[in-house]
Parts: sequence; C-alpha cells; structure tokens
Amino acid sequence: MGRLAALLGLVAMLAWSGSAMAQEAQGDWLGALTMPAGALRLAIHIKKGPDGAYGGTLDSLDQGVKGLALAQVVSDAGALSFKAPAVGGRYQGRWDVKTERWVGTWTQGGAVLPLNLTHGVAEAAPIVSGLDGDWAGALQVGAAKLRLVLHVKTGSDGTTATLDSIDQASFGLPVSSVGRDGAKVRLEMKATRAVFEAVLAADGASMIGTWTQGGRPLPLTLSHQAPGTPQAKLERPQMPAPPFPYDEARVTFESHAASASLGGTLTLPRGAGPFPAVVLISGSGPNDRDETILGHKPFWVLADYLTRRGIAVLRYDKRGIGESGGDYAHATTLEFAADAVAAVAWLRTRRDIDGRKIGLIGHSEGGLIAPIVADQDPSVAFIVLLAAPGLDGEAILKLQDVLVARAAGVPAEKIAQNQAMNARIYAVVKSAKDEADAREKLRPLFAEAEAGAGLPAAALDAQAAAASSDWFRFFLTYDPLPALRGVRCPVLALAGSKDLQVPPAEDLPPLRQALAGNRDATVEELPGLNHLFQTAVTGGVGEYATIEETLSPVLLQTVTDWIERRFVAAPPERD
Repeated sequence: MGRLAALLGLVAMLAWSGSAMAQEAQGDWLGALTMPAGALRLAIHIKKGPDGAYGGTLDSLDQGVKGLALAQVVSDAGALSFKAPAVGGRYQGRWDVKTERWVGTWTQGGAVLPLNLTHGVAEAAPIVSGLDGDWAGALQVGAAKLRLVLHVKTGSDGTTATLDSIDQASFGLPVSSVGRDGAKVRLEMKATRAVFEAVLAADGASMIGTWTQGGRPLPLTLSHQAPGTPQAKLERPQMPAPPFPYDEARVTFESHAASASLGGTLTLPRGAGPFPAVVLISGSGPNDRDETILGHKPFWVLADYLTRRGIAVLRYDKRGIGESGGDYAHATTLEFAADAVAAVAWLRTRRDIDGRKIGLIGHSEGGLIAPIVADQDPSVAFIVLLAAPGLDGEAILKLQDVLVARAAGVPAEKIAQNQAMNARIYAVVKSAKDEADAREKLRPLFAEAEAGAGLPAAALDAQAAAASSDWFRFFLTYDPLPALRGVRCPVLALAGSKDLQVPPAEDLPPLRQALAGNRDATVEELPGLNHLFQTAVTGGVGEYATIEETLSPVLLQTVTDWIERRFVAAPPERD
C-alpha cells in the first residue's frame, strides 16, 4: 500500500527546545523536524513592513535551501501562522509564556506534525575542503539500480550537502553531516539511517566506498561531475503530453463529510454527450489526483487512455492534499469513501455526463472504498477494482511484511524477528480502548524494536502515533467481504501476479467467493504485473521507481475494453 516507506523515503516528525525572547513575531526563529533517526533543521525569518504587515522566508538548513517565501504571515493575540507555498506547508502556533517559544504544528502532505520555534540564529556547519560539486553513482539494490547524485557546497553557512535519488524521484534529501579526514570521507543521513564511508581518490575524481543502510552494506562509487554536466533524468514515456484530443478542466466539488471543497481534474471526450464517466479512487497515503508515486502518475495515464476512448474521468486530490481542503490526518477509509460519494454526486449534476453510467475505479485502498460506495448507492453503474484487498488489513500486512522484505534481500532471521514484533504491535492496536491508549502501549514496543538505533523520544512518539492513528486502527480490522457481497452492479477485479503488497494467491480466493453471487463479476490475475500494474521482474517495492512503464498496456486495454463493451454505445476511433 502507499504508506510503505521507500528505501530513501522520509517520514517527518518534530521536536525542538530552547529559550526565546518576547512574544513579538518579528525576528529569527529555529525549529527542527525530527525524523526517525535525525532532524531537519528549519530557520524562519519574519519581518514587519512599513504598513505593519508581516512577511518572511524559510531556510531548510540541512538541505541547503534558503529563502523560501512565506505567505499569509499573521501574528495576533498570541498566535502565529504562515504558509510556505513552495513546499505546500502551513504553520500554526501559539506563544507559550512558560517556555518562551511558539508551540504549534506544521502541516504538509496530509501530515500534521508538532513544530516549536525558538528565537535564535543557526550556527554554521564546519567547512570541509575538496568535496564541493556534484557526485554521481548508482546503488544496486537487488534487481533495482538506484541512481544517486550528491550535491556538496561550501558557503557562509559552512559545508552542506543534499542527495538526489533519481529513480525514486526524491530530491534534496538532507545529508546530516559531511566529514573528511585526509582521504577518508564520511557522510551521514540520519533521516534514512544511511552512512557513506569512502576513500577520496588522489586526483579527487571519485569516492570509492560503502553505503550502509538498515544494517545492509552496499558498494558505491561516486564520480565527480564536471560543471555543466546534465543530470540524469527519470524516464516516464507514458506521461501524457498536449495537445490532447479531449477537453480538460480543473474543478472543485463539495464534500459535506470533509466539510471542505475537493479539487480535481475532469477530462471530457469531445463530441456529442452525455458521456459515461468514472471516478478514480486512489490507494492509501496522502495521494494527489494523479496518485503520484516515484515520478509516476498512474491516474493521469489511466485518465488519458480512458478519455481517448470516449469515457469521462474525474480524478481528485484526497482531502487535505493539494487543492483539496479538509483533514487528511484523522480520516479513515470510511471518510475517504464519503468523499468518493460526493464525487459521484457532483458528476450527476453535469449535463455532459450520463448519470446512469457513472462508475468507480479504485486502486489498493481505493479497491476497499469502491465496494463501500457501490453497496450504499445502487445507482453506481460499475466498479473496477485494482489490487483490491479481499482480506482484512492485518492479514494483508502479515503477508506483505514477509514478501516485500524477502524481495529486498532481508535475511530470514530478521524477517522472523520483524514478524514477531509486528504481531505484538497489531495485538496492542486491536485491544486498545482508543487512540491514546494504543499510543501509550505502543511506545515501549517501538523503543524495544529500535533498541540501539539511538532514536530520539520524538521519533518513537511519531511511530506510536502513526500505528495508533484512526486510519491504521480501522484498516487493521476492516473486513472487505460484506461490502463486496452487497455489490450488484458489474464488477471487474484485477490483480498482478507479482503483487507483493496484496498477493493474489491469498487475496483473490476470498474476493472471488464474495463476488460469486454477482451475475456480472470478472476476477482476473494479470501475469507479470506488480502492485502498481507495471510489468515487473520480481514485484519488489524497490523496482517501482526503476521501471519506466507507469501502467501496463495490458491493464489499460483490459479495463477500457470491459467498460466500453458495457457502457460506450459507439466507441470513437482510436488514436
């Protein structure tokens, strides 16, 4: 599912302490995003203009990013708030007289994280000579090759570095420390628990060493790039590009359940309507309308293909994500289902949409949501389920824990240890009275699991908070079969034979049984495809980014042909 962390993915939480000055917002403030094994330091600079209005900038010190403009800076009655549009972040805090600091939260990508700001100016990092510039190399992780580019620069704030993982579409990852002792070089990325130890060649052209992450050492050579050398790029050949033979519009619709407007994109075939339509429902995680992951935009590719074949498509940002309002952090699968209901209702208000031919396509968690909506709303014309769970969340996670780890090369002994610990975590979550009770009982378990890693208290609290969240507690115990049994509209359920996150061997039998009473239900396993429905080698999570294909042509054609036969009266000529 989408909440599974990638090799170099970041999970940000926060903590900071210190002394401060007065309640005036103007000035320099320091805070830190505390990650599972480190911190991402922030510096906030707030100024007041001649008209009394506030403005400011944000520096991400460990990423070497400076001067990100702040917007809507408001300080009034002991409260401080501002936005950082460039990164989609928002801060809200109040002045704490006792600790003399702003105590508040940072919201970004659907996560709501604590952030405290203390008055002060950041100290410069040490100066390390002979490493400035760009360094390129690649890690071989199982069957996946991950291209890396290290950026080192020395300025008034010392020597700082960031890392780009090209094939994972992760850029500007903070390097916590840069050190050199003669020819020996050491880089540490606390956020991902990674260390690179190498020897600098005599000519300064390469660093040859070992990248160690999660206790797993891998050889890595980084070569110094000449100034102006083009950086490696992601290849995503299926990315739609204009001109399009259909109309596209950014739209908003109201979700009363979210108490907010949700932003999306509607693609409409040209010609005489009204048209059949589908609503795309994304998988777990803070997904945007394109279900963007690792440089891929599968929902955009799917919408483009369907609309070219005469089917209108609505795809939308999850509540609290992108252009959608609402609270993502405290929503469960049921709340996301209510948003999908709102999307269908909005489509029915349009004259260019045939209200009798509106269906749903759900991927992963979206495959849980689509049957919930169709079970409640008999007017839904059809549903397409892509990698939809037919088992409860705990069963899915237990299978996923083993298969994903095995594909990544994790030793069997370590997999068994993780299984045992996860079983204890799941038991606590299921038996807890509420979120607070679960969090209190989980924290010592995570401390035990991470013994020796030296994680700060805030990181352990963050892990406990994620596992005790409303979403996780619901997902762990939700049984999808009753909703599936209640669906009476046509159903197409597809799974990839190499899906390691929702493995078809265990998942499809109960799904088939639940749909046995439906006269128009097709359940099919597509050979060679992974959880994202890419043509894969192993199906491992590490392959997702390195596969150039976003969606298999087999998947695209299977879905579209199935809908077309039932709901498109006269299919348009294909481009």
